Amino acid sequence: MKKLFSLALSTALALSLVACNNGGEKTPDGSKSNPPAGGSSVSQQQPTGGSDKLITVGVINNDPNESGYRTANDAAMRSTFTEENGYKATFYNNNDASQQIAEAQQMVQNEVDFLLLSPASTTGWDTVLKDAQAAGTQVILFDRMLEADESMYAAAVVSDMPAEGKTAVDWLAAQGLDEYNIIHIQGHMGSDAQLGRTGALDEKVAAEANWNYVTQQTADWDEATARTIVQSAIDSGKPFNVIYAENNGMARGAVAALDAAGITHGKDGDVIVMGFDSDKWAFEAVLEGSWNYMGLCNPLQAPTVDSIIKDLVAGKAPAQKIIYTPEQGFDCDTLTQADVDTYGT
Repeated sequence: MKKLFSLALSTALALSLVACNNGGEKTPDGSKSNPPAGGSSVSQQQPTGGSDKLITVGVINNDPNESGYRTANDAAMRSTFTEENGYKATFYNNNDASQQIAEAQQMVQNEVDFLLLSPASTTGWDTVLKDAQAAGTQVILFDRMLEADESMYAAAVVSDMPAEGKTAVDWLAAQGLDEYNIIHIQGHMGSDAQLGRTGALDEKVAAEANWNYVTQQTADWDEATARTIVQSAIDSGKPFNVIYAENNGMARGAVAALDAAGITHGKDGDVIVMGFDSDKWAFEAVLEGSWNYMGLCNPLQAPTVDSIIKDLVAGKAPAQKIIYTPEQGFDCDTLTQADVDTYGT
């Protein structure tokens, strides 16, 4: 395997270090304010003479401003893949799949040992994966899956997005409404999260005569756009009693439109509000009864990815090809403060 034999002297040291989920040094690159169309690639520079002993990784992620989930996910990756933990890391954040793919190609050409991908789209990565395989660069997926044969990546540490969607839809069905008139606010179209969370709801609406879409539109994870979508639905005069938003930020935008119109929501309200991700403030909204449901999407895959890389460097294959982060749904009738403190980020 390319470069990995040259890392043997540092393996013992690398295996003894433990990744952290939070804190750590942030690179002074301004990536927290990267516009979705631009992105940035930042290498964490190492002292002269030490880089040949470090594991080189390229990390392709989405814009940390996309959501609270993404901020936590990006922070965990940056605090884990550090010089102190045995890495020389280059980070690139962008919500545009074509830009991600171009940067990933460059990282492969730069001969990184590992390419870590949270793909903005599930498709379009075939050339990158083939080139990485030819170059000896091992690919590990995190956060999101893509459409590719399992032989093209070493491992995947991801959320089970279809399961998230099914758990949410099953909960909604259990509410026993006479009629479900749904405002469905979708995330970034073609992403693993959008496909999984949309798929389960689409199936239910197609199968049940009393399940209807009042509107189904993408807000591309944006809170302000979600508010506009709901305001337009309110202005249309069409009755609705469910808002199914595919992340918490969009759910918050939807609630702002409801509040402005004087429409009650949450426990004992006229409209059921549903969101996804791990934001502590959203957990608190469910706990206080302002929202009805939140599907947990765990953003902290970095320690597991770190462990897989250290095993691969030591010549040990992952026990599982695909590792799903533990997740569940929470509602306003059963959520506790202990849950908020445990799972909120």
